Amino acid sequence: MNLVIVDYKAGNVQSVQFALERLGVQATLSADFETIQSADKVIFPGVGEASSAMAQLRSRNLDKLLPTLKQPFFGVCLGMQLLCQHSDEGDTDMLGIIPLPVKRFQTDLKVPHMGWNQLEQLQTPLFAGIAEGEYAYYVHSFYVPLSEYTIAQTSYPEPFSAALQFKNFYAAQFHPEKSGPAGSQILKNFLAL
Repeated sequence: MNLVIVDYKAGNVQSVQFALERLGVQATLSADFETIQSADKVIFPGVGEASSAMAQLRSRNLDKLLPTLKQPFFGVCLGMQLLCQHSDEGDTDMLGIIPLPVKRFQTDLKVPHMGWNQLEQLQTPLFAGIAEGEYAYYVHSFYVPLSEYTIAQTSYPEPFSAALQFKNFYAAQFHPEKSGPAGSQILKNFLAL
């Protein structure tokens, strides 16, 4: 399998690579258009701040390439948020692939939302073999509201999208690469799509 991790200097690349290696899969790290376009599957990790990440994508013209991809694509954490339309973080226009907003948590609970939380209302083959209520690991201050594209949800304290699917674009707000056996199963399920 030709698996590519998008390299735009804003990703939690090493932990994703290590998680894939534990599954016996080698991934190519690249920002090259042809390499990304020819991949069987693409993983788009992200950590950090929305406007800086978008600046990195624009500087490499990846903001033009990524929306055109047709193969299975998996955005992780900030990578999920970047697929959306607009973020409250820095009032930032995102890639606009999934027509949803990214909102800042308005809660008395500690922000960022950090630690283990349950996955609920699981849908699509991405969650095959994952039990309702399974735990996943989160670190984020912004969230995507529930919508018709939500394929899993979590509450903090109100429900929000833990995962999304729009066409060939899948995304998780949590970190599958840091979510133990359940996260490994979700990565396996993505690789099997």
